[in-house]
Amino acid sequence: MTPDEIRLLYDYNSWANHRALGACAALTHEQFTRHLGSSFSSVRDTLAHIMGGEWIWLERWHGRLPTSLPSAEQYADLASVRANWGPLERDLLDFVAGLTPDDLARTHSIRTTAGVPYTHPLWQMLQHLVNHGTYHRGQLTTLLRQLGAKPTATDLIAFYRERAAQASA
Repeated sequence: MTPDEIRLLYDYNSWANHRALGACAALTHEQFTRHLGSSFSSVRDTLAHIMGGEWIWLERWHGRLPTSLPSAEQYADLASVRANWGPLERDLLDFVAGLTPDDLARTHSIRTTAGVPYTHPLWQMLQHLVNHGTYHRGQLTTLLRQLGAKPTATDLIAFYRERAAQASA
């Protein structure tokens, strides 16, 4: 992958996250934190996991090795999720904006939160993080439907179509 392709994927990831957060705005506090029996028990916990994944991978790429994700319990409401995600998103996009082909090829040694060591080229980890967000935003769609709320499309093709429409306008 090229740096430009990675940047486009991260623009998509940011776009999709914003759309997902927007879809959650209609929820009551009770709905936002209701246990629904998914991989992460609630909408809040699912959003916190997506955000936590972005945080932990960025930390790893900066040479730090956190041993756990932040707790979802620290986010009282959607506003607190947004307030914490905004600065993280800027840091992540800034990191991606500065990448070179050599950076993408460079391997990074990390440890999972369980302490298992792995070494991967950066481009694979970058792809993984966007895929991870896509997977959990799909779960979020199901949770929103279970709550009677309207999810929004976060498919990559929808992003491409919106970009093309903006470019031709």
